[in-house]
Amino acid sequence: MLDIRFIRENPDLVQEAARNKGYDVDIKELLSADESRRELQSKADELRTRRNEISSQMKGGKPSPELVEQGKQLKGELAEIEDHLRVADEAYARQMQTVPNIIFDDVPLGGEENSVEIKRVGDQPTGAKDHVDFATARDWLDFERGAKVAGSKFYFLKGDLALLENAITQFALDFITKKGFTYLTVPHMVNTRTAEGAGFAPRGDKEGNEYFIEGEDLTMIGTAEAPLTGYHADEILDEDKLPLCYVGYSPCYRKEAGTYGKHTRGLFRVHQFNKLEMYAFTLPEDSLMMHEKILAIEEELWQAIGINYHVINIAAGDLGAPAAKKYDIEYWSPVDGAYRELTSCSNCTDFQTRNLNIRVRRKDGSIDTVHSLNGTAVSLARSLVVILESFQNEDGTLRVPKVLQPYLGGRAVL
Repeated sequence: MLDIRFIRENPDLVQEAARNKGYDVDIKELLSADESRRELQSKADELRTRRNEISSQMKGGKPSPELVEQGKQLKGELAEIEDHLRVADEAYARQMQTVPNIIFDDVPLGGEENSVEIKRVGDQPTGAKDHVDFATARDWLDFERGAKVAGSKFYFLKGDLALLENAITQFALDFITKKGFTYLTVPHMVNTRTAEGAGFAPRGDKEGNEYFIEGEDLTMIGTAEAPLTGYHADEILDEDKLPLCYVGYSPCYRKEAGTYGKHTRGLFRVHQFNKLEMYAFTLPEDSLMMHEKILAIEEELWQAIGINYHVINIAAGDLGAPAAKKYDIEYWSPVDGAYRELTSCSNCTDFQTRNLNIRVRRKDGSIDTVHSLNGTAVSLARSLVVILESFQNEDGTLRVPKVLQPYLGGRAVL
């Protein structure tokens, strides 16, 4: 969430940013709720002070009837004020959770179609065979049996395609850890505080993508970003230890609600897939630089594999609540003759870390809130789509990108 002091000082900026992101929030109403709870908090504090004074006067002897009566009256008044304060705090907290992060000045305004291309790498070939048809013909991919055991949009990878996924994972893991990122496996479920703190939809939100565990305070993760965000919850980190850079591996579970009209063919958008996710905690003044570094790592990785792509600066209306700015790398699909989403990386500034109370102790002893950033190294199902489309041969075989061959026993063709 945003700092309420920042909202008080910049109400118009916060309101405009929410409007540009497409969020229906009323900052005036939020500030009114904030003022109400502060007034009640002040009254409660005043009553507690008076109660403590009376308690002190009652010590060391028999209190007067008047003093006892004052104590009883104060107790009743305080209980009533505290009830009102609980209600006001809950109303304030609900409204604070609806306010998205502000956006940076260089974020384009508008919806998805207004995102701006900032770089293009490689050619735009056409004429490839659809990845589902190509993989099914080789008996590498089975959606039919996936649906039989789990439902639509679940699948089995078989033989060389499953081995190729493992090769991509191992290559990317080696690549990212050599960049100074510490490898973590993560819990596949997180509690409500962690999920909502990272900016994911609360339980009961029908538009959310999350699967919830019935009867337990647990959510299946849609990305390792969620547990990685919570890794340092309620901790104060030392300034000289930052940045802290992690790469987390996990399966990802998504309902894919609200994807009607989007590209959903085959493996491109499924309910379960594996992913390597980069994550960084930085000093506030370093997060812009870290964002560019994560993007550069993503680009270098996919250039090493040999993919044609472009980079886009995502428009405000297509940003999630936590992100102040987001880059997407979109690969060129020779099947669709269009760019399709491959990876993304976001600067969430102090939005997630404020939710989860992650701070830094400066060298001068002062305490500040750290910034958090995330970026996809490889989303494995989608990565398979890219390689199946981009490296197929006319005879139905698949060329193995050179950097992946050592992870497939030196095989150059599958």
